[in-house]
Amino acid sequence: MMLTSKQRAQLKGMASTADTIIHVGKAGISESVIAQVDGALKAKELVKGKVLENSLLTAREACEALAEACSAEPVQAIGSKFVLYRENKELDKEKRIKLVK
Repeated sequence: MMLTSKQRAQLKGMASTADTIIHVGKAGISESVIAQVDGALKAKELVKGKVLENSLLTAREACEALAEACSAEPVQAIGSKFVLYRENKELDKEKRIKLVK
């Protein structure tokens, strides 16, 4: 599923107030980071992460690697932060993010 520019803008807006819950450090994209992102995407659909200064990856590289590993959509990567989205059809309808068409 590819996001449209309107959907991407909607998700960026939602992410701007979200807490950063994923941290990619010196170890890079480890199995535990992938598991953490996967679990967060299952619960929230939208996840905001940060690449720490001691990491060898840029935010864009981390974003793309995690998106691929978790079958998610990269929403944005700015500075040291990145945002991922993955629809979860198992969530209650009220909890699901309703994307604009």
